[in-house]
Amino acid sequence: MKLLVTGGAGYIGSVVTALLLEAGHAVTVLDDLSTGHRDAVPPGASLVQADLHDAGDVLDPSYDAVLHFAAKSLVSESMHHPGLYWRTNVSGTLALAEATRRHGTGRMVFSSTAATYGEPASSPVTETKPAVPTSPYGASKLAADQMLQAWSQAYGLGVVSLRYFNVAGAHGRYGERHDPETHLVPTLLRVAAGELDHAQVHGTDYPTRDGSAIRDYLHVVDLADAHLRALEQAGPGTFRVYNLGTGSGCTVREVLSAARRVTGRPVPAVEGPRRPGDPAVLVASNERARKELGWEARHGIDTIVGDAWSFVRGRGTGE
Repeated sequence: MKLLVTGGAGYIGSVVTALLLEAGHAVTVLDDLSTGHRDAVPPGASLVQADLHDAGDVLDPSYDAVLHFAAKSLVSESMHHPGLYWRTNVSGTLALAEATRRHGTGRMVFSSTAATYGEPASSPVTETKPAVPTSPYGASKLAADQMLQAWSQAYGLGVVSLRYFNVAGAHGRYGERHDPETHLVPTLLRVAAGELDHAQVHGTDYPTRDGSAIRDYLHVVDLADAHLRALEQAGPGTFRVYNLGTGSGCTVREVLSAARRVTGRPVPAVEGPRRPGDPAVLVASNERARKELGWEARHGIDTIVGDAWSFVRGRGTGE
């Protein structure tokens, strides 16, 4: 297939692009490089540096499908600068959807998020749980979901929306390079590499097996595999949502232990109070993805941390 990958110079987009190329697809990456990196675009993919709103100038009738990753994705930033999130995640997705309609592109795989659910009262979270986002980020992604569902119904666009939980790990030279970094695994590895003095454990009195919060950590390669499966599943006029996760989860303290075990370094951490709004447990149900996509997560937390650590060391840090 000939594919357009928006946001393909970012963390998840670059890994998915690499696997698409390995599968024999022809890939064009559309990225404005505001948070992505030119050197993260895998060899063999064409890079068009442009704003998502200009997707109509890049897409043409020869493209078979779009995989849409381009987005603003920091919850805290969205609370202070909601306009950025509505412009990119909603208005930008609208421009892309219009481009698919004009050029007759038949399929889209959309990078959605568990943030659409807000703070669910129970886990594991199924796709039938109410979507009640608690941040402009989550609200903007839910709005994009609803928009694409309307495009599917009105214009026959086949859409698969993948809502994933905590993604981590790396695929060779493709890994997390966020600034600022807000995710747990790369933050712990920055401590292990000597770039930070210590990590923070937010909350030690949750009703969990060790008192710290439980989150569902998914290897980025498993996530990318789901995108390739979704690409094949997107049928004309259909809109499907899948939650992606392991179905179990790790506590913050378990991830901290894995970082110490894998790196062989102390990784100091300071324990503090809970953050407002953080649920005790947030785990995905993967039953629908398993049944309909034939997908399941294959990598555990040690592999996730180990691959991410190899990526950190490969970039010249941690020595």
